[in-house]
Amino acid sequence: MKQTARQLVTSFSFLMAAAGAAAAASQLPQIVKKDGRFALMVDGAPFVILGGQAQNSSNYPLALNKVFAAIKDMHANTLEIPVAWEQIEREEGKFDFSYVDTLVAEARKNKVKLVLLWFGTWKNTGPSYTPEWVKFNNARFPRMVSKDGKITYCLSPQGEETLKADKKAFVALMAHIKKIDEAQRTVIMVQVENEVGTYGFARDYAPKAEAQFNQPVPQAVLDYKKSPVPLAKSGTWKQVYGDYADEYFHAYSIASYIEEIAKAGRAVYNLPMYVNNSQRDSTEDPVKPWHENFASGGPTYDVIDIYRAAAPHIDFAGPDIYGPNSKKFNASLRLFQRKDNPLMVPEMSNAAEYVRYTYLVLGKGAIGFSPFGIDYADYSNFPLGHKAIDKTMVEPFGKIYAAFRPMERQWAKWAFEGRTYGVAEGDDREPQTVDMKGWKATVSFREWQFGEREYFKDIKDVPAGTEIPNGGVSIAQISDNEFIIIGQRARVKIDQAEGKSSMWGRVEEGHYDAAGKWIMERNWNGDQTDYGLNLTGNPVVLKVTVGTY
Repeated sequence: MKQTARQLVTSFSFLMAAAGAAAAASQLPQIVKKDGRFALMVDGAPFVILGGQAQNSSNYPLALNKVFAAIKDMHANTLEIPVAWEQIEREEGKFDFSYVDTLVAEARKNKVKLVLLWFGTWKNTGPSYTPEWVKFNNARFPRMVSKDGKITYCLSPQGEETLKADKKAFVALMAHIKKIDEAQRTVIMVQVENEVGTYGFARDYAPKAEAQFNQPVPQAVLDYKKSPVPLAKSGTWKQVYGDYADEYFHAYSIASYIEEIAKAGRAVYNLPMYVNNSQRDSTEDPVKPWHENFASGGPTYDVIDIYRAAAPHIDFAGPDIYGPNSKKFNASLRLFQRKDNPLMVPEMSNAAEYVRYTYLVLGKGAIGFSPFGIDYADYSNFPLGHKAIDKTMVEPFGKIYAAFRPMERQWAKWAFEGRTYGVAEGDDREPQTVDMKGWKATVSFREWQFGEREYFKDIKDVPAGTEIPNGGVSIAQISDNEFIIIGQRARVKIDQAEGKSSMWGRVEEGHYDAAGKWIMERNWNGDQTDYGLNLTGNPVVLKVTVGTY
């Protein structure tokens, strides 16, 4: 059959459009895995989130100037910010995305990416961000019932109408993001709900929940989550998990609810999605059953397996960290960085004693890191965060981000390849060692730039700015004997792992340009290297070679 020229052009145009659509879809942000490590792919290449999370009520157009001003001062490449159910659907069925439109436009203007936080059924376990037509209609949107039969503050994960309404709003949001942003991909990830679970109540004891609790544990959960104590291999939640059953059932119920929302949203626009959590004690060993000591049912480290089983459309669970204790901070990272769970710290205190953890998290190969409260609204979450609401809050993080930004893509690639390491000064202020391929780094703190401590035992003074633990170092091993070192208020020495005599080859201070080329500013030697590499409060980037003799 012969085709006219117009038909040929039309067919060609259609094919080109289809190819363009396929290419756009292939370039959508996604999380990929290789050899037990993960990368957040943005525009087809690994990307690390150097982020800042705005405060809860800064998610309105007229408040955004105070947000982006802080994000700019922080040198962040990504803003995490809420989109609340109550603001996009004040009246049921009538959606208003004007805030989202303004937010995306401002992000593009400021050249930052966006991670949207969906404050739907649950925000910090409560329904405060649901629309009023949801908040006060217990008959249609049931709340959990306590063990003694009383109505609680929390909406029930067994609420079918609640799930239906939340899912409808979330799907509408994802469809709108696709419409306005699929080509430019400003929005790179979405958090589904926020710090779910319940305080003071182990689970829902309403009749519907009780009936489900007394059913056999789903096989998918049994395949993922073994009981901490040897009980029945199958049966009801109580028979299989004993004293852990209430928390585990509640985790499954909430995770299943979130799965329905995430699955529906990704069917419309397939962006990466995750959940965050208010943590339980990361140093408790062995892990004990819930006893009103954390938010039951949230994606804490002990129930990640249950979330894996119940919510396959959620890419990972991330810890929100508001405890400065270095032992517990390290334990949290270790428990959340798993072969089936990429490490990201989506929320963390912005107080001064947390700045050091930037190096630790990024050095451990995290796909993202984001202190909370990064805007200049007149609100401080002290004592959980910084007292001030000015530049003194963001500048300590900003100095570090400014050093990382020129090499953010290289760093993300090295992290995906397993080449990065991180150290944060411990509360004990003691030196730490890092084992690398063929080499060992020793990082010490509160050192003067010149000489060894034993040379000056009569000196009781300490370097300025070290009153609290705030030293940190990130290292990337970019070849067998070549390293990128970035840090502050620390001394770094690198020795051959087998004990051979070694020395610095070159220690170049510099930066990467936009094309990924290393630009040397000067070469350290003599006094600057004789006693290790001494990093002050101003983060520098060093390209270092070492050798043996």
